[in-house]
Formats: sequence, structure tokens, C-alpha cells
Amino acid sequence: MTERAISISPSKHGSERPRMHHVARSLLLGLALAWAGPMAFAQTWSLGQIEGPQVVILNQERLFRDSRFGQRVQEELEAESAALSRENREIESELLQEERELTDQRATMTAEEFQPLADDFDERVEEIRDTQSERVRELNQLADLAEERFLQLITPILRDLLEERGASAVVDARVVLYAVDGANITDVALERIDAVLGDGGGVPVLDQLRGQVE
Repeated sequence: MTERAISISPSKHGSERPRMHHVARSLLLGLALAWAGPMAFAQTWSLGQIEGPQVVILNQERLFRDSRFGQRVQEELEAESAALSRENREIESELLQEERELTDQRATMTAEEFQPLADDFDERVEEIRDTQSERVRELNQLADLAEERFLQLITPILRDLLEERGASAVVDARVVLYAVDGANITDVALERIDAVLGDGGGVPVLDQLRGQVE
């Protein structure tokens, strides 16, 4: 058995969709990076019917990125990713050491004696790959669930704010070419959201959502 590079990152057929940035790396380290990076917040939602002609501007990405709730979610995701990366590196090191030992044993064994050991090693590598891929998938889904939860929580807050402004429509700030002073309510919305939601409470946000992962 010649020493080979052990790759237990997801295969092309079983890879997860890219959440943020996918970095092609060997072994397990790449798995923890599947979701890493700033969370893209570009969903559309309805606030219901509101009377009034005024149009206001809102930066959707900033609502999540700059709110205390969104920042806490990102910190929790980064912490879980870092923990997974550490675990992956430890597993990688252990597997490489085991492979070297198995390679050394090859010289003292017949092919019939060695083959079951090699097959068992390959099977365990595959099982580890599947397990770690599932953990990445769960982390990606938790990120999606956190965004969905944020939308649910801020909808009544934004609706109240629009009613106060007499606004009937919201335009994404990224498509606005020109606007009068005061039309962009992002800063005001952030203050209101932080005042109502805070950072999401004492229990970690991801732990609150973990039971919803399918």
C-alpha cells in the first residue's frame, strides 16, 4: 500500500450548494469553510397592505449584517465553523498517521492479510466524509433558518415604521439612483430592530433553530 493523499471532503455528486464561499481543499478542512463569509441577505417579503403614497428606501443587506441579531448569528456560525475546522484537522492528522502505519505493515503481510485492513480503513474514511458533510449541510441550513427567523421578527417592526412614515412601498437601496434626504430609512430601521430584538436573547440563536434542521 503506497501512501496517498486522504481526501474526505464531499464528492461532486454529494457536495452541498455553495452557501457563501466554497474553497477546494483536500481532506476535511474544506468542509468547515462551506458557509464561511458574510451572509448574503437579499430576500423579498410582504408587509401587508399599507395606505399612503410615499416610497422609502431600505438596504436589506445592512439590516441583517449590521443588526445585533445578525452579528450574533454570524459570530455563532463562525465559532461553529472554527470548531469543525479544528476537529477536521485532528481527524486528518490521525488518519494520515494510521495510513502510514498501515503502509509499514504492508511489507510484513500477504495480500490476503492486508486487503481486509485496507478495505476497513477506506470504509472508515468514507464514513467520516459522510458525517462531516452532513455537519456542513446542517450549518448551511442553520444559516438559512436564521435569516428566515430574522425576517419573521422584523416584519412587524418594519410595518410599524412604514405606517409612521405613511409609506406604501419599499425600494431596495441597491437599485436607487437618486433620492431626497430622509428617504432611506435603513439607519432608523436598524435602531428600531436593535431596540426590539437585541441580540436574540440568552439562548444561542443557532441552538434555538437546531431542532428545525431536516
